[in-house]
Amino acid sequence: MADFNKILDAGDVDGGIINVVIEIPAGSNHKIEWNRKLAVMQLDRVEPVAFAKPTNYGFIPQTLDEDGDELDALIITDTPLPTGIFMEGKIIGVMKFVDDGEVDDKIVVVPADDRNNGNAYKTLSDLPQQLIKQIEFHFNHYKDLKKPGTTQVTKWGDVEEAKEVIRESQARWKAL
Repeated sequence: MADFNKILDAGDVDGGIINVVIEIPAGSNHKIEWNRKLAVMQLDRVEPVAFAKPTNYGFIPQTLDEDGDELDALIITDTPLPTGIFMEGKIIGVMKFVDDGEVDDKIVVVPADDRNNGNAYKTLSDLPQQLIKQIEFHFNHYKDLKKPGTTQVTKWGDVEEAKEVIRESQARWKAL
């Protein structure tokens, strides 16, 4: 497998189109993570089925969030995407999130060219409210059955706020 952080960058943040690598397909309860040191996808654990991911889950190359990992992305598609592919994603917002006291924000994207949905999703307000509720519920409760810890979705931010989170994460990456 290619080292995504060596062959890809974050993409055109100012233009709103970023590169995203898929770690976990929507509907999976396998916690698959990019292992930066080995440059491979690694199964970290198997979550309870009740807490399968409500969306595809991945990361943005050459970024570093405050938790020390690449910046996470939630990828909204009608069907699951396979682990290990990369795609161009259109930024539609950010889910501000705190996991055990650490900032662990999630950039929300849709495929840059989504002909199935007529490229209809431009902001978070274009998404079905039920999907937003499912995502928020998942992230507020996924630790309930697994271990002590706290998680909290603190707010949802717009495209410009998402771009700022990415820029800050790019700066942390460059400081490595």
